[in-house]
Amino acid sequence: MSGSSDKKSAKAGAVHQPAGAADLRSRVPTMTDDALSTLQTNARRLVDTGSNAQRIAATELIPVIETELAERKARKIASQPARKASAAAKPRKPKKPKEEEAS
Repeated sequence: MSGSSDKKSAKAGAVHQPAGAADLRSRVPTMTDDALSTLQTNARRLVDTGSNAQRIAATELIPVIETELAERKARKIASQPARKASAAAKPRKPKKPKEEEAS
């Protein structure tokens, strides 16, 4: 019996991390944008309202999600063709003053 109590005392100081947390971190790059957005929303919710283990797992997962979202956004911007200067950025020619009519 002393063997099982030693295991319990050794684990008492360690925080139990759900088995799926590490798996989620490795799955983030393969998730769709919608699934990643949902996961981010759920992780933020769990940080506020989850159990201690859920809070820890969510806190560790949020930076992974945010990094992936930022990388996807950067890749999307980089893959877009360069735009021509917008109309607002082009210098405009000054308008000719209207001639006043003589009355």
